[in-house]
Amino acid sequence: RPTAAAAAVGRLLARLRRQPAAALAAAMEQPLSSPPGLSTILAKTDWSEPWLVGLAVFHVFCFLLTCISFQHYRVQIGHFLCMVGLVYCAEYINELAAMNWRLFSKYQYFDSRGMFISLVFSAPLLVNTVVIVVTWVYRTLNVMTELKTLQQRMKAGKEKKK
Repeated sequence: RPTAAAAAVGRLLARLRRQPAAALAAAMEQPLSSPPGLSTILAKTDWSEPWLVGLAVFHVFCFLLTCISFQHYRVQIGHFLCMVGLVYCAEYINELAAMNWRLFSKYQYFDSRGMFISLVFSAPLLVNTVVIVVTWVYRTLNVMTELKTLQQRMKAGKEKKK
């Protein structure tokens, strides 16, 4: 199904074939159309499709694992690396999904720019990774503060002995 931008480009090309100079002048006067934004993509998405519901459940599971893994450092590292790996593979996943979308979806959501997969797949994973990195930085700052406090106590204890 052609988009409004594709239809506008088609009309412009037809005018350009008929009247090259006039069509070129008209094209230069028109503002450039931007790619669809976040609200447009989210509004045009059929969220009742089973694969999108499954993706939402996957993201909820990832967020819960992010929260639970705060107590288990090794699990958190593995979870972080898996999410980063999935984000890295998003381009390949998008290409695969674009070729096979009829097998699991009613509509073709997977564009060549990867806007849809970036919003519904990569962005939530990146939010989880940012949460993990922030907790790592927070823990590191706490350990550094404790270390400095301990060093000052040891220094004060040595000075008292003198």
